[in-house]
Amino acid sequence: MPTLFIIFGLRFFFYSNEHLPVHIHVRNADGEAKFEVEDVKLVSNKGLKNKDINLAQSLIEENKEIIIAKWIEYHGK
Repeated sequence: MPTLFIIFGLRFFFYSNEHLPVHIHVRNADGEAKFEVEDVKLVSNKGLKNKDINLAQSLIEENKEIIIAKWIEYHGK
């Protein structure tokens, strides 16, 4: 599970066997969520609080190009 970054207690990562579309997982002590990256949107949430979802979404928007580049570098897609 490559971790891209950890910010404000949120860990942003990929699983090693990911599939398209480009997406990222976000986890903290409360749970885990999954976001599509190109048009940032929440795909699933299992326990993250709304404030953490909103923060994660903002951070993904701000770092979208980095996330996509890391996805391509790791997954080759």
